[in-house]
Amino acid sequence: MIKRTKYLEKILPFIDQPLIKVIIGVRRSGKTVLLSQIREHISQSGISENRLIGLNFESFANRQLLNAESLYDHIIQKSKDVQGKRIYLFFDEIQEVADWQKVINSLAVDLDCDIYITGSNSNMLSGELATYIAGRYVHFTVYPFTFSEYRQYISENNLLSDDFSSRSQYMYEEFFDDYLRYGGLPQRFLLPNDQSVKAYLDDVYNTIVIKDVIARNKISDIDLLKRLTAFLLDNAGNTFSANSICNKLKAEGIKTTVATLMNYIFAIKNAMVVITAPRYDIKGKSILSTSEKYYATDPGLRNNVKSSDVIDYNKLYENVVFLEMLSRGYQINVGKIGEYEIDFICIKDRKKIYIQVAYLLADSSVAEREFRPLRMVSDNFPKYVVSGDKHDFSGDGIIHKNIIDFLLDTSI
Repeated sequence: MIKRTKYLEKILPFIDQPLIKVIIGVRRSGKTVLLSQIREHISQSGISENRLIGLNFESFANRQLLNAESLYDHIIQKSKDVQGKRIYLFFDEIQEVADWQKVINSLAVDLDCDIYITGSNSNMLSGELATYIAGRYVHFTVYPFTFSEYRQYISENNLLSDDFSSRSQYMYEEFFDDYLRYGGLPQRFLLPNDQSVKAYLDDVYNTIVIKDVIARNKISDIDLLKRLTAFLLDNAGNTFSANSICNKLKAEGIKTTVATLMNYIFAIKNAMVVITAPRYDIKGKSILSTSEKYYATDPGLRNNVKSSDVIDYNKLYENVVFLEMLSRGYQINVGKIGEYEIDFICIKDRKKIYIQVAYLLADSSVAEREFRPLRMVSDNFPKYVVSGDKHDFSGDGIIHKNIIDFLLDTSI
């Protein structure tokens, strides 16, 4: 597997700092590998192996340590072997441990230790128990491979033939289509064929839904939950509310309430199957409280639950741009300016970027539709229209880029 450089660059400066390092992400997004890469970095700095203690709580071998008391006693016993020296603790899928916040807080207080934990629930740092480590942690969100990381994987594993690598800047089109179809869960790149990838994605999806959504949240109406999850994934990039979903389901003869749907959506978001982008009124300079947009955490998971095998490029282009910008550390809103919408307003530190995404600028009316909202923005921050076109339609201070070029451009 490749080095997850963009995450390591954020995490490594916190080594030996008195903060618990919390890494969250959807299941199979690469958290375990990232944790091992952090451990390897610390080991290479000269720390002996007996000072590095790692536990994966999804392993049956650690079944006796799934409560705070047992885990605490185990680590205290281990620490006696290196008395007087700092130990480094790596806990994978920590949410499997009952009252995990209590034991993590106690270890941070009672031992000279540096703690790294991963979890598959975005809500693991909220709630009553989270007060135990409030103000004592820094968290990082890990996503499946973006297309730029897929390119890194291609390069490091010499997957380009001589003939293929001699093409123009669009030599990655074949891989891009594969990425749109099967996504970026790291393990899937090690599988031999499309059939095994589909089976793997199906297993991952079912594990997430059953273990992280249904079981963890005690969901009673499993059929409704599955329908809702599929609906959110299939409608990636669309604007809707819980009320509109409720009306649609009722029209199909499915009885439910807005309150139930909101609870289920909350659980789905916590399992990180989907990520939301709030809408922002550019002129009013305020976040709008209704009608968020939902995006799939991974296009492969999203496509695997669709009833149709047809690749809907408009939605997928928008989704992968969203994931790329998130992975680069941008905060993302959907922009509203008058009656028009801008797909993404991306903000990081003092940097702001406006992005419109389209499949193809098929004619002048489509181009005008995509460029018009950006012309209405009066500030001087960069503005992009991203599409599958190879011809450059840049104009009026707005940059047009082919989507592959955009995703691989590290300067953005």
